[in-house]
Amino acid sequence: MDAIDTDRLVLRAYTEADAPRVLAIHSRLDVIQWLGNPPYVPMATLDEALDWIATKQRNAATDPFQRTYAMEVKATGIIAGSAQISRVSLLGQDTWDGEYEVGWHVHPDSAGHGYATEAAAAVLDDAFERGLEQIWCGMFPHNEPSARVALKLGLHELGYGPDPWYGGEGRLFEATREWWLGRQS
Repeated sequence: MDAIDTDRLVLRAYTEADAPRVLAIHSRLDVIQWLGNPPYVPMATLDEALDWIATKQRNAATDPFQRTYAMEVKATGIIAGSAQISRVSLLGQDTWDGEYEVGWHVHPDSAGHGYATEAAAAVLDDAFERGLEQIWCGMFPHNEPSARVALKLGLHELGYGPDPWYGGEGRLFEATREWWLGRQS
């Protein structure tokens, strides 16, 4: 997986050396409450962080679009969080239905600097330039920080409704390759 440079970030694959920061991020309930369905179980050990990193590396090796990038801040070397494109499956199904979702999360000590927007834009540029045709972005209805990122990115808001991947109500956004690449013209 190639690294992506932005103005302030290096987006790169996670390595084992990042495990302490992964643990620091994923052990926080205020972060993981947005990353999936309850029950929310904070990461507790470095071994869990290493397993998480290994899973992200396997996913990238399996599918050229399914990538999780560490957001490394150039000025400090700190991992602010992650930006990723991941496969999503319909609720209750174990098989992948061909859909991809863009997502991001940051440690609270790195929030409010625009890193998620900067990273997600670069990840979307990369995926669409490599041929991805469509992307979804779903979130819990009250996840205002992520909604602001999706709106800053210009993703098309589809509104609130039944979330097809996680269940319950969600706030959904989407973008197509044609629209994303054409928006800069």
